[in-house]
Amino acid sequence: MSRRFLAELIGTFVLVFGGCGSAVLAAVFPYAQADSNPLGLGFLGVALAFGLTLLTMAYAIGHVSGCHINPAVSFGLWASGRFRGSELLPYIVAQVLGGVIAGGLIYGIASGRAGFELSGSNPLATNGFGAHSPGGYGLISALVIEVVLSFVFLLVILGATHKDAIKDLAGVPIGLSLTLIHLISIPVTNTSVNPARSTGVALWVGGDAIGQLWLFWLAPIVGGLLAGWVQRHLLEGRSN
Repeated sequence: MSRRFLAELIGTFVLVFGGCGSAVLAAVFPYAQADSNPLGLGFLGVALAFGLTLLTMAYAIGHVSGCHINPAVSFGLWASGRFRGSELLPYIVAQVLGGVIAGGLIYGIASGRAGFELSGSNPLATNGFGAHSPGGYGLISALVIEVVLSFVFLLVILGATHKDAIKDLAGVPIGLSLTLIHLISIPVTNTSVNPARSTGVALWVGGDAIGQLWLFWLAPIVGGLLAGWVQRHLLEGRSN
């Protein structure tokens, strides 16, 4: 378990640092020309950053821990019967720790630019709804899209890692699905589908970022549990 704990911590760190780091440090550049955004990554670049970090981590640590790097994935695998409940807590602790360390490092690096401050609707690429939704979407829209996209994400993971699937290529559809998820939902919630990713940056921002964090734990886990149940009982037809 110590090896798997470390792998999950490192993997989640890389996911949050790569994905949220790209949003904070490179989504808009030069910073003084935010409206024209001539060199920044934009939504597409940030979506690709999340997908690429997940894809690369799948091959880097997948053989050690399975590369969950997301509490919703751990819950979904448990609901599908592929992960032991006794291992949920250490995996989730490792994932949250990795996310928080990455969030702190992003904050430290971003603070090195003159004029940087934790302001705006989504500082440090936090997730939110209402005034903290990039597109101004409300609570219900945020809840629905996070549940639905987490459900889809877990179905892709469960299908790509099924015993009859081509496991050597599993990282590719999983990484691409996370990219697609971000392309759909960045305007709505800044895209979570991962409680550790949301927590990792929210704890450094505080305020409403923490006040709204409950949704980004509830919705992804509900979506993951639903996907695990559907995969186990409907798609595979297993009753135990």
